[in-house]
Amino acid sequence: MDLRRSIAAGAVACGLALAAAPSASPGAVAVSCRTSGLVVWLDTTGNATAGSVYYTLKFTNQSGHACTLGGYPGVSAVDLHGRSLGSAGSRNPSSVHVVSLANGATANAVLRITVAGNFPPSACHQVAAAGLRVYPPNQTASKVVPLPFEACSHAGPVYLSVKAVAS
Repeated sequence: MDLRRSIAAGAVACGLALAAAPSASPGAVAVSCRTSGLVVWLDTTGNATAGSVYYTLKFTNQSGHACTLGGYPGVSAVDLHGRSLGSAGSRNPSSVHVVSLANGATANAVLRITVAGNFPPSACHQVAAAGLRVYPPNQTASKVVPLPFEACSHAGPVYLSVKAVAS
């Protein structure tokens, strides 16, 4: 009789586990986009305002499956050797939404680069940046996007800011 109870208890536990498991429907997207499955690039059609230039960071899903992005990317300027220049970028307050990306689809984040010449030379120490180190939202791996621009090499002035990703 103990054997029957063990088998019955195992069957019930298995049934409960299956009932609690998420269903895999064809349209379901629950996997977070990983850096390795994204092409990170920059729309270089900048929109200049007094003292800043705005670009659009692009995150194209090339993972082979659907995934989601949500939150703020991390950004910092780098030199030709990949070393960080100055302070990391800040978050420009914006609405945070989870963006579902089919394979081949692209999400965007607005990037603002403040002209390094706006800061006092002693606080900034202006140098040429070779690009941007970009961390997709909620990822610890980064990609470098080439973009020559004038950056601050000293920590302190925050000359980069980014909005949350959007579709």
